[in-house]
Amino acid sequence: MGRTEDPTATAAPDGPHTTRAGPGGAHPGPHPQVVAADRDINGTVGALLHTLLAERLREACATDPVSGRDIAERIARFTSLGGRRLRPALLWWALRACALPDGDRARAALRVGAAVELLQTCALVHDDVMDSSRLRRGRPALHVSLADQYGAAGTDPFAGAAAVLAGDLALAWAEDTLAETELPDPVRRRVRAVWRVMRGEMVAGQYLDLHGQVTADRSALLALRTARLKSAQYSASRPLELGAVLAGADPALTRRLAEAGAPAGLAFQLRDDLLGVFGDPSRTGKPAGDDIREGKPTLLVALAHARATARGRLADVAVLEAALGDPTLTPAGLDAVREVLESTGARAAVEERIGRMACRALARLDALPLDPVAGERLRGLLRLAAGTTPEPGHTPHHPEREAGHADTARPH
Repeated sequence: MGRTEDPTATAAPDGPHTTRAGPGGAHPGPHPQVVAADRDINGTVGALLHTLLAERLREACATDPVSGRDIAERIARFTSLGGRRLRPALLWWALRACALPDGDRARAALRVGAAVELLQTCALVHDDVMDSSRLRRGRPALHVSLADQYGAAGTDPFAGAAAVLAGDLALAWAEDTLAETELPDPVRRRVRAVWRVMRGEMVAGQYLDLHGQVTADRSALLALRTARLKSAQYSASRPLELGAVLAGADPALTRRLAEAGAPAGLAFQLRDDLLGVFGDPSRTGKPAGDDIREGKPTLLVALAHARATARGRLADVAVLEAALGDPTLTPAGLDAVREVLESTGARAAVEERIGRMACRALARLDALPLDPVAGERLRGLLRLAAGTTPEPGHTPHHPEREAGHADTARPH
């Protein structure tokens, strides 16, 4: 996860909806806030977060300096360092594809994007506790950092409980940021409705992830439903929907934009599943094999298990059954699992599905009446989300990225 490059930062000076001087005289161009966000949405949201988090941190430290230092500072640092901020970028360019905002609407959209980033922080911190993950974005996970500070084990109840509180604080800051955003009442109601659905989906998907582990359910149906709820919706579909709502787009266009994001979000999570097993930890920021050790219900594993069973490859089934959910799985054991995932064709099948999902997302997007420049930006972002656009220094076949609530630390 640790990259901070802005995938939208190559904007031409004249963005979508730019007004130029005409025969009747000069016309005002976009608001400076819009111009700044068009040039560098990552940096613009990052700057806003810096201001917001400084204020929240002062409040937290005034309330109690110990919790402020141990919890609030860690949340502020984690959020500020960020990942690629893909979700705010999708939100912004969905807004721009639907309308040219004035300064007030642009500021509101950036604040909602910041709130989404704080929601992501909550999800990742809690996810690491539930998965007993030691690394996030190439650094010690928050609960591990707390354990190290007090000389406890990374699985110590104190560290896990404190990290849950830290995630709760990030969620509270996200809610405060959204609540304090000034919006016209009709738009506010629509934004809150999307936000409520998004939060509910994330919780339901995370629970299905845990439920699949404890029940050892290897079905592809569960794997896909978990992927959609845990990560796909809030990684692409809901940010696009929020952007359209903030632009004041009609319900039909808003729905179709969300539908365009859904397959890209699913591809995002499926790519994360691949990286969780085959990825390079120096690029993903997380150890390889944690999903196998946790016994997560991924499509990758479901396909391998079903194919090995159908073909009577009992040795392969035994390898999977022994490894899934084994926290002590060795590198040699992980290599054996990888071989099964390759030889059954499960890895290739997931890659092929990712490609199909990316094509479906782009086809849906291309059918919409959007500003052409902003629409092209959205195309690039959806391809990036699906992992079908390589980033600098990475190969096209397996672009390494942060995975996390599939973004870049693991998609959720």
